[in-house]
Amino acid sequence: MADTTSPASSPPTPHSPAQLRRAVTGSFIGSVIEYYDFLLYATASAVVFNKVFFSSLDPLAGTVASLGTFAAGYVARPLGGIIFGHFGDRLGRKRMLVTTMTLMGVVSFLIGLLPTDRQIGGWAAVLLVMLRVLQGIAAGGEWGGAVLMSAEHATTRRGLWAAFTNAGAPCGTILSTAALTGTSAVVGEEAFLSWGWRVPFLLSILLLAVGLFIRLRVEETPVFTAAGQKPEPRGIPLLQVLRDQPRVLLLVVGTGLAAFVAQGTLTTFLIAYGVQHGHERQTVLNSLTLSSALAVIGILGWSALSDRVGRRPVVLTGAVAMAVFGFALFPLVDSGSPGQLVLALVLGQSLIQPMMYGPLAALCAELFATRSRYTGASLGYQLAALGAGFAPLLFAELQRSSGSSDTTVISVVIAAFCALSVVSILLLGETSTRRLTDGADGAVGAGRTGEAPVKPTALPSQSEVRP
Repeated sequence: MADTTSPASSPPTPHSPAQLRRAVTGSFIGSVIEYYDFLLYATASAVVFNKVFFSSLDPLAGTVASLGTFAAGYVARPLGGIIFGHFGDRLGRKRMLVTTMTLMGVVSFLIGLLPTDRQIGGWAAVLLVMLRVLQGIAAGGEWGGAVLMSAEHATTRRGLWAAFTNAGAPCGTILSTAALTGTSAVVGEEAFLSWGWRVPFLLSILLLAVGLFIRLRVEETPVFTAAGQKPEPRGIPLLQVLRDQPRVLLLVVGTGLAAFVAQGTLTTFLIAYGVQHGHERQTVLNSLTLSSALAVIGILGWSALSDRVGRRPVVLTGAVAMAVFGFALFPLVDSGSPGQLVLALVLGQSLIQPMMYGPLAALCAELFATRSRYTGASLGYQLAALGAGFAPLLFAELQRSSGSSDTTVISVVIAAFCALSVVSILLLGETSTRRLTDGADGAVGAGRTGEAPVKPTALPSQSEVRP
């Protein structure tokens, strides 16, 4: 039975520059903290966990097992998108952001307290997987709310403002990599593998306090508040998406997969691959830190361009470029040259992958109606994010099973996902000219929602989108 209860009873809050700045800042800082926790695990799984939780296995098998626990977090992300998306569409974006951040911070702190396999045997890996799944649920629920807090406060330049959430991912990589690198440098290799790796995870509790302080100061979005004043019956958001926009959901997944396969390859698999092929671990981590810092500029720059030329041209160009670059990536790393390693990561992570990844935030928000936007955007994005979780595991297993150092198959797989993204974004069409207010979402395949597409004009002015 449809729920007619309004999720908000206060008058709609008008769009204001101050609230937009606060929303964007809150989304960015909160996303940095969330991704610090989530991607700290990614880096640790490549360089630490195979020796701490899977020490009884040979090095390559231990790496595969470690990356398997990393993938478990991505499997749980769509579930988080569904759970928190449902309540985010019913109760509001802000409440879910506070809840997901708290869950992520507490779970990361607990990972820092886990005993190793030498202390409790196989139970160490079991507990690690359980906590990683909870991390995935939190990450899956956080992204949609953070993007919508910015997108639904914005009246223009929606691609840029929404992309600040995605820019939090490389910033989180920088912080997590710096935390592990700094700890290792201070305490030494032996102490780092014994207890030093725990320190960055334990610091999560302090970052949680900072993040909560920032996010509690942001108001609910005016678009959601306005939708809550309307008396229409409200159904279950997930059913609305699956019933009215299944094609759109599938195309969102197809569009985002290549971006995440590239992300998982460049930020996780390539770390382990580089170390196994003769590069110093510190050199690989330093290269990752540099490319992550430059990726922030890439994400924001390409997203700003997508406000001018459209989401589709930017994503298309990035997918084609990544398909080609995938065949040059591993030869650059195999050269043994630190300079070519840096070049590979900078070109891939800082320049090409952001073309696909940056505009994805606004694109997902622009495809769904207000009353199911949190659920639809989150589910589509998180299903695509499975590519980042499984690509490192798949590529490591391909190497282990073949016993060969030939990476041509991996490059072909990357190119295939890029081709899928090209087809999907072409079928989706352009989204940058659509409004986010009820009755004018312009969602592709809206079906029974009755929301007609908006004519391709400039982004609406402030007066056009005010409730």
